Amino acid sequence: MKAIVTVTPKKSILDPQGDAVRKAIHHLGMECVESVRVGKHIELEISGTNLEKTREKLDQVAKELLSNPVIEDYKIEIQ
Repeated sequence: MKAIVTVTPKKSILDPQGDAVRKAIHHLGMECVESVRVGKHIELEISGTNLEKTREKLDQVAKELLSNPVIEDYKIEIQ
């Protein structure tokens, strides 16, 4: 089984890296891009069959290790 954790800055937090990317995109002539948010995409290969327990552990890992809950949101997708 594979889990994908996507970590992004909270909407209320400024994203200077995203703003720099937006400006670079504009410099390349794509003025239609209004905003960019830059985050992290983490893929984990997981063994086990208990989906509920796996999701609980992934939530703990995402909250305590992969993200900073003060300034970032995360989303977990299990495939």
